[in-house]
Amino acid sequence: MLVLLPPSEGKAASGAGVPVDLGALSLPGLTAGRRAVLDALVELCRGDEEKAAEVLGLSKGLRGEVARNAGLPAAGALPAGEVYTGVLFDNLGLATLDAAAYARAEGSLLVFSGLWGAVRIGDRIPPYRCSMGVKLPGLGALGPYWRAATGAVLPEVADGLVLDLRSAAYAAAWKPASEVAARTATVRVLHEREVGGVLKRSVVSHFNKATKGRLVRDLLTAGAEPAGPGELVDALAGLGYRVEVSARGAAGRPWQLDVVVDEIH
Repeated sequence: MLVLLPPSEGKAASGAGVPVDLGALSLPGLTAGRRAVLDALVELCRGDEEKAAEVLGLSKGLRGEVARNAGLPAAGALPAGEVYTGVLFDNLGLATLDAAAYARAEGSLLVFSGLWGAVRIGDRIPPYRCSMGVKLPGLGALGPYWRAATGAVLPEVADGLVLDLRSAAYAAAWKPASEVAARTATVRVLHEREVGGVLKRSVVSHFNKATKGRLVRDLLTAGAEPAGPGELVDALAGLGYRVEVSARGAAGRPWQLDVVVDEIH
């Protein structure tokens, strides 16, 4: 099982130890792209601060991120699983997994990134600020930029079920195609509640991330190894989730699953 995750805007305050070694990161086919994006980001942030903040979409309160990006080549690095600290990762709770579940996480989780393309949770990277929606000078929009490299690299590691939990911006960096798409399942979280005696459903945002984090944690803890989307539906049902299939994969399209919740927390 390969689980595709978005990163989080929230990140660790600082890294520790030696700087990032691009050659030591997983998926070496992305190394050249990582080096190009890192160089472009650092050059941008070592220049005009106002321009850098505008390109990166930073508010005045986040201007310090420009200086942090400028120092990335020498910044201390942490395992990616410790760098990301947002809602999804808080609910995934990597630090509190037992040894067996954490080993499964190291082998199955892939976090997409505007700067790194995609990394495993054990890859050591420094905290940074660069979303997939950024258009870097000389490179353009990072989603399309990464698509060519990931299209050549990721099918080689996507040899079973692909559980795609990415947001739209990060999904743009790699779109599973052909037979890989048929083994891919995307997940939408719906909140069901009664309004005036009528059941209504709505898509949730913040709690979407929380539910997805818990869902991945439960799969890892249970040692579930679904071979395809159909088995994933059964595995999630066995873990207490209410799952509905809204579209079955066919003709190069992924399965679409709805996880229905009646409480959001």
